[in-house]
Amino acid sequence: MQDSRRADAKRSRARIVDVARACDPAQLRLNDVAKRAGLGVGTVYRHFPSVHALVEAVVSDDLVAYRELARAAAAERDPAAALEMLVRRGLALQLLDGGLQAVLLAAEDGNAEIAALKNELRQLTESLLIAARDVGAVRADLTVERLMHLVCGIEHAVRTSGTDDASFYIDTLIAGLR
Repeated sequence: MQDSRRADAKRSRARIVDVARACDPAQLRLNDVAKRAGLGVGTVYRHFPSVHALVEAVVSDDLVAYRELARAAAAERDPAAALEMLVRRGLALQLLDGGLQAVLLAAEDGNAEIAALKNELRQLTESLLIAARDVGAVRADLTVERLMHLVCGIEHAVRTSGTDDASFYIDTLIAGLR
C-alpha cells in the first residue's frame, strides 16, 4: 500500500512539473497548475509550497547544465575565453528557460540541491573572474553578482526586444567587461 502511494506521489509530482514547464514562469499560479494537471490544489501545495519551489523543480536540469558549463569553462586554459564561453552559453541557457533567471537571482532557495548547485556555480564563476582579472581581461570591479545581473539583464532585453538581437547584446556586454 505504501509503495503504491509513493508511486502515485511521484507521478503527481512529475505531472505537476510537466504542466508547469509548459507555462510562462512569470505567470505561474499553483491553482492553475493544479487545474491543468487534473489534480487537487492540496496535492500541488503538498509537493510545492510556493511558486518559487515549483520553478526550482522546473529549472533544476537547466541549472545542472549551467554548472556543467561552468566546469567546462573552468577547464579552459585562456581565462578570457573561459569567461566569455560561460557568459555566452550561460545566456543561451537562460534564454531557453525563462525560470532560470528567477532561481539564479533568488536570495533564498527552497531546495538544498538547488542551493548547492547555485553555490558551486557561483564559486566556479568567481574563480573564472579572478583568473580573467589576473590577466587583465576584465574590469577590476566586476563581481559575480554584477555579472549575473548583467547576463540576466541581457536575457530580459532579448526577450522584450521582439527581435533576435542576442548577439548584439552579448557582444556589447563582452566588450564592456574588458
